[in-house]
Amino acid sequence: MHLSQRAVIMVGGLLAASGMIIASLGLSLLWMYLSMGVLQGLGISFSWIQANSMVSHYFKHWRPIAYAIASSGECVFAMGFSPFFQWLINSYSWQGALLIIGGLQLNLCVCGSLMKSLPAAQTSTQDNSVLDTKEESRKSKKATFQCSLIQRPELLLYIMFAILAAAGFFIPPLFLVPYANSLGMEQFWAASALSVLALADLLGRLACGWVANLRLVRNLKLLSMVVTVLGVVLLLLPIAQSYWSILVFSSLYGFLFGCVVAIHVTSIVDIVGLEGFDSALGLFMLFRSSGGFLGPPAAGQCMSLTFRHIRLKVLSHQER
Repeated sequence: MHLSQRAVIMVGGLLAASGMIIASLGLSLLWMYLSMGVLQGLGISFSWIQANSMVSHYFKHWRPIAYAIASSGECVFAMGFSPFFQWLINSYSWQGALLIIGGLQLNLCVCGSLMKSLPAAQTSTQDNSVLDTKEESRKSKKATFQCSLIQRPELLLYIMFAILAAAGFFIPPLFLVPYANSLGMEQFWAASALSVLALADLLGRLACGWVANLRLVRNLKLLSMVVTVLGVVLLLLPIAQSYWSILVFSSLYGFLFGCVVAIHVTSIVDIVGLEGFDSALGLFMLFRSSGGFLGPPAAGQCMSLTFRHIRLKVLSHQER
């Protein structure tokens, strides 16, 4: 059975909403992992990959800025979701909050149904059997998932970059607030850094999408420059010891992170072309997710070991 991209988005919306609604029952921790983690994650991946694929097919010259605008909703929602979710918990309990969020995720089905269908590939009307055979072969190749793309060295290197990048991209937002709290900042002011990060992320996506459309450099070169600067900013984080310095760091990190997000998916088209984009995007996200899965737990373990080492040094010093 072959489903259209619109249908896959709607199926993903149903799965994501079902995961949140089932999670609201709160039967056990394993139940939460399977419902909110596996089921909802599967639904989000269905919707996210197909939606990005359709946007990339809609546009050619304006593809980077179109993707930047399409993904900017994440930043807008991130700025308001934390207080909104806390309000839902206070008003309806956490089970009711998950139930309402699940209902909101049903809008993915509405969005999928409203997306413009991609035009079907035009077939040759000539009677030449050789041409018909080539046309059928080409259509069959486009309709199947091209696992052989993983054999391309350039795509393989790009996937390795994605794994390493995903392992570190999600760590700063997770540990920024605890780091600010460790410096003696109040919870509200520490959490406000995440809102600043989200706003800078939005500006970075739009700015980098516009720069990419100017075609001054290839997307891959622009991506390399942005990632390099982003790494330098992360290395400078320990210098931030006050509220305002943390805000500066959050702004720089958010802006550069938004720049990476704006072009990291559209760069796949530069590697495999538009014909192999759907399959390459699926492979890219499959392996990239492993980095996002392993990165935060590894960072937490490193932080625990570091604090344990510091505590041991303090105790040994006191014993002396």
